[in-house]
Amino acid sequence: MTTNEAPSSTPPRPVALITGVGRSIGIGAGIARRLAADGWDIAFTYWTPYDRRMDWGAEDGAAQTIAEGLTAAGARTTAIEADLSDPDAPARIFDAAEERLGPVTALVLSHAESVDSGLLDTTVEAFDRHFAVNARASWLLIREYGLRFCSAPGTAAGRIVALTSDHTVGNLPYGASKGALDRITLAAAHELAHLGLTANVVNPGPVDTGWMNDELREALTAGTPLGRLGTPQDTANLVAFLCSAEGQWINGQLLKSNGGAAS
Repeated sequence: MTTNEAPSSTPPRPVALITGVGRSIGIGAGIARRLAADGWDIAFTYWTPYDRRMDWGAEDGAAQTIAEGLTAAGARTTAIEADLSDPDAPARIFDAAEERLGPVTALVLSHAESVDSGLLDTTVEAFDRHFAVNARASWLLIREYGLRFCSAPGTAAGRIVALTSDHTVGNLPYGASKGALDRITLAAAHELAHLGLTANVVNPGPVDTGWMNDELREALTAGTPLGRLGTPQDTANLVAFLCSAEGQWINGQLLKSNGGAAS
């Protein structure tokens, strides 16, 4: 775990906890940079063993590099390495974030277990791991947030934003577990309404963060009316709006932010 602190300012900056910030080119890192620029302090999680077993590999020193960039933008920040398949991890993550930065105002879920397999070749182990990380951990993080969150009466300061996907064919455990994530997050908009917070799901569509080959990149670009793939910044722009005061009337929604990409 690493912590970088910028000089304190008045009034204090709100704290955003962002999961899945393991690579500098990832969506989570893009969201962290945008929120830092908008005046948030940032706690973020990462899990290097996941990146290490994926085709893109681990990025050496990514957490420190990302933290330094956020500090340069004026944010206090802390990086927390955590295996979200561990059901005890969410409480430890919140403990660390609160100890170092203070109470969490916004929870942004951008983590994922994503290993391609279909109906016939998905193993029980892979299925269970996808649900442990993408669904169970998201529920536990939202639950932890709901148990700890407090705001002034009559305000709508709290924010939950989760990133989802509509992948299903050939990507069964990922798509199915993301479907569960959708329902968990949308339930929070109603069950946690008494806390004065909002909860929304964002589907960013195809964003190339190192997982696409040339053939897939070309096909997905052709299926997008704007003629390009999404970027982490595109997703970050919407998440930043949802976390802002101006975004407080958007609640309980699954929003597609994908340039009109064909499903």
